[in-house]
Amino acid sequence: MILLAFLLLLPWGLTKLFETPRVFEATTTEPGVKALYYESVPWRGKPTRVFAYYGAPAGKKLPAMVLIHGGGGTAFAEWVRMWNARGYAAIAMDTGGMLPERAAADNLWNPVRAHHEFGGPEGWGGFKAVDEPKEDQWSYHAVAAAVLGHSLLRSMPEVDASRIGVTGISWGGYLTNIVAGIDSRFRFAAPVYGCGYLGEDSTWLKNFAEMGPERAAKWLGWWDPSVYLRGAKMPMLWVTGTNDFAYPFGSLQKSYRLPTGPRTLTIRVRMKHGHPDGAKPEEIFAFAESMLRKGPKPVRVVAAEQDRVQFQGKVVKAELNYTTVAGKWQEREWVAVPAELRGKTARAAVPEGATAWYFNLFDERGLVVSSEHFARK
Repeated sequence: MILLAFLLLLPWGLTKLFETPRVFEATTTEPGVKALYYESVPWRGKPTRVFAYYGAPAGKKLPAMVLIHGGGGTAFAEWVRMWNARGYAAIAMDTGGMLPERAAADNLWNPVRAHHEFGGPEGWGGFKAVDEPKEDQWSYHAVAAAVLGHSLLRSMPEVDASRIGVTGISWGGYLTNIVAGIDSRFRFAAPVYGCGYLGEDSTWLKNFAEMGPERAAKWLGWWDPSVYLRGAKMPMLWVTGTNDFAYPFGSLQKSYRLPTGPRTLTIRVRMKHGHPDGAKPEEIFAFAESMLRKGPKPVRVVAAEQDRVQFQGKVVKAELNYTTVAGKWQEREWVAVPAELRGKTARAAVPEGATAWYFNLFDERGLVVSSEHFARK
């Protein structure tokens, strides 16, 4: 009954989004991938189409990925090719009514973008459109584009529909949070940087202040990922950095505690925020292998206390990352010190004056699994 009530309150009609959308040809070209449009939800009473790149290596019953870009991005052909090279089919769609006219010769992650005639609302956040009908706002359309992209991917004859994951970067991580909460067909989700509780602490606090309390509450009640994350039951990998400018530690922690499925954290000290940096962490590829191809399982944190963490799996190195600075998470300096490994426990004395700290565990491939962070008020 609780699940039914949740589904009835969703802004999206999932039955329609779970159907295979109609596909249209696109003239944009990129080596090794196919450009296309697929039909999406109406905007202001007019039909819309989403631009996407799709690619797949030779084979049958392939695992596959849905790739959701962030602010300033678009459908990245290079991202699709990265997954194709590892044996996965992949689709990357534009979530803001745009299409990449061409990629920059010196930077494939910085294409020239243009609005097309069937495009929906442009991103990001759609804060200024909060008084428009829900169905005409960016978050509604961006989530619909991702779910429909998943439905299209599942229809591809070479794809194994039971082995599909989703990952997104920044605003794409934000969208991944929502999609994970409403589209249970995914085997796993890997948001990078993105989280919920944007009205409590995020780079958009100024936007909510400008909107005023009532309009901000309306936006957050419709579009903050915290509204939907409780519905996420699949395994999730959360990837971020200690000083992320957009999605701070506190909001991230409250977000990753909401889903009911297993969670894994990868928190690198001062990880850069951007599309190539968010697409390339080896932890994401390894997680996909473990979820979709029976690859090695990642190290799992079993329990964490302030000065120790218990784990399962093979760990070859551990460290305690701490900061003695208070205030904004984005401005804190972090220090890494070795932690002692004893069996399946990593221990380290928390330095006096530390305001926040967490453990990083490294496997023999150099991949990182992190504990939750602890903080002193």
